[in-house]
Amino acid sequence: MNNEETIKKINETLEKIRPFINRDGGDLEFVKFEDGYVYIKMLGACDGCELIDYTISEGIEAILQDEVDGVLGVKLDKPNQ
Repeated sequence: MNNEETIKKINETLEKIRPFINRDGGDLEFVKFEDGYVYIKMLGACDGCELIDYTISEGIEAILQDEVDGVLGVKLDKPNQ
């Protein structure tokens, strides 16, 4: 799978995850895919939530790694990164 196909699959998978994040008043935004890592921004109630690390590692990251070849992990996009 080339990078463009991988990004398309990442976005399709994030769209499947989004309703679960929205249910808790949050949202997520795909930023980039680089060196095997998916960079996302967490929005709404998720931004600054104490459980964000768990949500990312046990939810978003686990699903992306399962569904998209080449995804090594998920990182929060931070300014100046």
